[in-house]
Amino acid sequence: MLKTYLSLESIARQFKEVVIGTEIFKLPSDEPAKLRIELIDGSFADVWISVSGRYSYHWNRIEVDGAIYRYDNAPHKVRASVATFPHHFHNRNEKTVIASDMPSTPEKQMEYFMDFIRKIMLQELP
Repeated sequence: MLKTYLSLESIARQFKEVVIGTEIFKLPSDEPAKLRIELIDGSFADVWISVSGRYSYHWNRIEVDGAIYRYDNAPHKVRASVATFPHHFHNRNEKTVIASDMPSTPEKQMEYFMDFIRKIMLQELP
């Protein structure tokens, strides 16, 4: 998994106009736990993936504008009505959940996620 996390970190760093820094957090076993991405507006994104294919791409803007955005595939039964279940997108908060158009591979997911972040941030610049 470390190789995958290093690849995702490398992709995130390519988005220099919005990324300040990155860090891979590790478990006591030295396995990667998540990738943290610090962003220019004071917010951060956390990326978690597993060998089984589960993922979470979470952008926390609580301190900036109160929003969170998250693409994940946690199979919550309450989300079963979403057309792309278990894949879904939390749009600005935990309760507003819609279908996800997230690609299927971690590297494509990371590019998609970082492009999403960049588009929103660049819209907000004066």
